[in-house]
Amino acid sequence: MDKIEHIGIAVRDLEAAKGVYQNLLNTPVYKTETVETEHVITAFLQTGPNKIELLTATHPDSAIAKFIDKKGEGIHHIAFAVADIRAEMTRLKAEGFTLLSDEPKPGADNKLVCFVHPKSANGVLIELCQEIA
Repeated sequence: MDKIEHIGIAVRDLEAAKGVYQNLLNTPVYKTETVETEHVITAFLQTGPNKIELLTATHPDSAIAKFIDKKGEGIHHIAFAVADIRAEMTRLKAEGFTLLSDEPKPGADNKLVCFVHPKSANGVLIELCQEIA
């Protein structure tokens, strides 16, 4: 894994959260995107090399809606940039980690993504991200 790519934060009201984080980080949202397959809308902010992804549900059965219902708003996942997502998935499986998909899928911000089950990582949902060339 190369670096922390971003920290994902689940929010109920994306517009309100955008205002909070733009003020907190003193930087504008640089991208808002709907990810239909995950039933979410995302908004990205960057300060220095660090990125925050705000996520809000577009459907009550989405993973983000279920997360907020169970745990409330807050940190949802930590994403790590990887050079070769398939190789990293193979390595993690061999190490005994449980992946939430067998193949990477398109995600937000021009990335291929795969998630590691939180039960495999001390309760933290881990996202692997590879830039789509």
